[in-house]
Amino acid sequence: MDSILDKATSGPSWLNDPSVARSVTNAVHFGEEKLNFYSLHAFVVMPNHVHLLVTPKFSLSRITNGLKGVTARDANSILHRTGQHFWQDETFDHWVRNPAQFDRIRTYIESNPVSAGLATSPETWPWSSATQINST
Repeated sequence: MDSILDKATSGPSWLNDPSVARSVTNAVHFGEEKLNFYSLHAFVVMPNHVHLLVTPKFSLSRITNGLKGVTARDANSILHRTGQHFWQDETFDHWVRNPAQFDRIRTYIESNPVSAGLATSPETWPWSSATQINST
């Protein structure tokens, strides 16, 4: 599914707008730091999708509904499309079963912009935990 999204030549790429990507990034951090909904391990905001690696402290439906709700309102406002559908209804959740899989998924998430040809290294993509970790 990700390779299809990464190679998408049509359809919305609203997350490519730096203001929208910043809003989503801020909401991801807010969910961990202020709301304590999850422990955030990795994330990336791509032009047309988002990856999160979290340890949830609440139900995944509450987490995704909250993130999608606040970011959709912000993004639609930024893009002057207030009140319109922003995110797809479905999510693709996956339970991490062991430390090796955890490491593989974290690397996959942070390397996604490189795999998609959008960055030369994970650290150079501004909307990623790879950038956030290495910039502190």
